Amino acid sequence: MKTIFVVDDSDVNLVQAKRTLEGYYHVRTMPSADRMLTIINKIVPDLILLDIEMPEMDGFAAINKLKESEHTANIPVMFLTASTDDDIEAKGLEHGAVDFVTKPFSPAVLLNRIAHHLHIEELLKKRTERLERLQDGILEVVVDMVESRDKITGGHIERTSQYIKILMETMIAEGVYTGDMKDWDLDTVISSARLHDVGKIAVADSILNKPGRLTPEEYDEIKKHAPEGEHIVDRIIAKTGGESFLHHAKLFAGYHHEKWDGTGYPRGQKGEEIPLQGRIMAIADVYDALVSTRPYKLPFTHEEARVIISTDAGKHFDPHIVEVFHQISDRFASVAEGLS
Repeated sequence: MKTIFVVDDSDVNLVQAKRTLEGYYHVRTMPSADRMLTIINKIVPDLILLDIEMPEMDGFAAINKLKESEHTANIPVMFLTASTDDDIEAKGLEHGAVDFVTKPFSPAVLLNRIAHHLHIEELLKKRTERLERLQDGILEVVVDMVESRDKITGGHIERTSQYIKILMETMIAEGVYTGDMKDWDLDTVISSARLHDVGKIAVADSILNKPGRLTPEEYDEIKKHAPEGEHIVDRIIAKTGGESFLHHAKLFAGYHHEKWDGTGYPRGQKGEEIPLQGRIMAIADVYDALVSTRPYKLPFTHEEARVIISTDAGKHFDPHIVEVFHQISDRFASVAEGLS
């Protein structure tokens, strides 16, 4: 059964709406927008009936708050109003309302309007699911292309995806950079991180798969994969209009080799100038390189890799994220063993 929030400062309107909708929907009534914004952090409704004229926070301010967050931006909002002013209706539509219901409302009209908009939302949801499957399929092909060309770092993309999932979930739990991550859909971000090495497509096979250490000139060539990856994602954004998935992917690709002290590449940015996506991936990327076999080195042990990352806190790595890494580094070791 779908859930509907009814937000109105009039008890009479709340009771009438509940009586009308009960039996068709799960109904939550609340007397203020503040109360709705508190509850919506725990329960996301399928539709909101929102009064415009309320004290403290009116309907326009409330819908603006909803639209600010990815968590709530796509919830359909129908305004409840006693006004018949066309300007009010126009303003509501500009703010993102899907419809208006005039008070006092007819139960039959209200039920019809709600059913209509929920049907539209269901169609949009199915379309979104199809697009997500298409996106996942394309991503899978691109990732396979990258990994099939880079025969040295096999499994790297899958392992780093697992590492950043562990890191980000723990960062949120510990309150580390939660302000930056509050609107992130973690599944989307983790999926987008799989494109962090997409720029390797532009690197010559002879360099990418060289069975030994790179010369300085070859190293300069392979360093180009970071800006090239960013450029590839940028071109996709330009063609498609860009989803948040692609914007995250662009930052993972372009910034995962920057260093906290400014000695990284390609821009030499430092500290929090580096997007958080790049600072998170830096730890996952280096850890995987350390514990993996390469033609020019044997793998470091987990403990050796942990000490190296600790030593480089404040130099290569964001020290706040390194602190989180220490809490869950054993889980990194489990991933490395399980997916190697």
